[in-house]
Amino acid sequence: MILIVDDNQSNLYSLQKLLESKNFLVDTAGSGEEALVKALKNDYALIILDVQMPDMDGFEVAETLADYSKTKEVPIIFLSAVNTDKKFITRGYASGAKDYVTKPVDPEILLLKVKTFYNLQEQNLAMKKTQQNLEQEVKGRRASQVTMKSQIDHFHLMLESLPQIAFTLNEEGIVDFVNGKWYEYSPSEHRFPETHPDDADILEEFGRCKRKGKALELEIRIKNIISEDYRYHLLRVTPVYDDHRIKNWVGTFTDIDAQKKVEKEKDEFLSIASHELKTPLTSIKAYIQLLDRKLKLDKESSEAGFLTKVQDQIEKLNSLITDLLDVSKIENGKLKINKKPANLENVIANAIDTILQTHDENNVRIDRHGIKPDLLIPIDEIRIEQVLINFLTNAIKYSPHNHQVIVTTFVDEEAHEVRVSVTDFGIGIPDFKQEAVFRKFYRVEESSLQFQGMGIGLFICSEIIKQHHGSVGVSSIVDEGSTFYFTLPLN
Repeated sequence: MILIVDDNQSNLYSLQKLLESKNFLVDTAGSGEEALVKALKNDYALIILDVQMPDMDGFEVAETLADYSKTKEVPIIFLSAVNTDKKFITRGYASGAKDYVTKPVDPEILLLKVKTFYNLQEQNLAMKKTQQNLEQEVKGRRASQVTMKSQIDHFHLMLESLPQIAFTLNEEGIVDFVNGKWYEYSPSEHRFPETHPDDADILEEFGRCKRKGKALELEIRIKNIISEDYRYHLLRVTPVYDDHRIKNWVGTFTDIDAQKKVEKEKDEFLSIASHELKTPLTSIKAYIQLLDRKLKLDKESSEAGFLTKVQDQIEKLNSLITDLLDVSKIENGKLKINKKPANLENVIANAIDTILQTHDENNVRIDRHGIKPDLLIPIDEIRIEQVLINFLTNAIKYSPHNHQVIVTTFVDEEAHEVRVSVTDFGIGIPDFKQEAVFRKFYRVEESSLQFQGMGIGLFICSEIIKQHHGSVGVSSIVDEGSTFYFTLPLN
């Protein structure tokens, strides 16, 4: 908006109409005092000010406007028909005017000047607004940085107070923060603690998880640089996501050495007990077989049925003792995995055939879905078949009213892995208990009374797959069924 100030009403009217004809918004004032009131109240892009006015002339108005922060930047054009001498023009510029026009005024020249100063003022206002926005943004960013730094400091303070070794890694997987406990096991924040020669390599294991964007959980022995003892720790490294992208990683080493010693004593007892049970059980099995041959009982007789049930129970006991021995081997690092290139489809077919031969084929139905992977991958055929037989046996065992089982295979070329899943339509597992089913001796309470078992079969399966650098998992819905799966790398 443009403010015209003149005590002559005819001059005001003619200038107002001239500017309005060019689509300018115009306001008017008949005196200097009125002009000051309006200038302080409204925002003007330009003021056209008559010099010769009673009470308060144009020079005084301009000098007063220059004293106020709101109006000092508003451009002023002086109009004068009397004060045309050089000294008056000089005073006009000195009082803050941008131009000094003498009357009679050439309308075209005045319009050009008005347009020029109006546009300049509009640009200045826009620039000021942009500058204010930038200053506000900078201020906001500084406040965010202060807040973020405070949060990071608080986070680091929390990590320092933890009894565990705590550290963080950036998105590239490089350590960028460690707490004080770290230096009990490593002399530098850039080096992971030294691990036992028989244990897995931390960087190698983390690299596998990093490529898949998955958390790492690993029991490992690390060396205390003061006592030089290797102590068992549970290493956990978890990704932190920001808008579906990994921003950094948070890791901890939790000392579980005392717990492992207790477990070792228990495992040694189980190992000794299993070995001691194995010898008499083998003898019992042999004598039962001799008795069966000696008696030559009619297969339809009740005595033959009793003998068959005894043999079945011996096989179950033998299977439990074998599992206990496998657990002992796992805990002592003696579970042998003999990898060699093998056709996975043949292994799957053998496992299915074994299940069908040991179960009533009329009640058990195993369907094969997915593309059959006709490829050679480095695996231990016997151990992978053991995993499949365990999955299939559980699928039938926990589906007392529906013995349909589906075996599905899928090759993920992008992840360079093959996935094998076994689906049943049985009792299912609650969501909050699914992660625990692969733990040693864990059994779901809802099924422990109805179905026999020690809760070590799935633990053995998970350890076998881990030693193949694969992964295991389960998805399930209560009363609808479960899908147990494992993955194996293609190379």
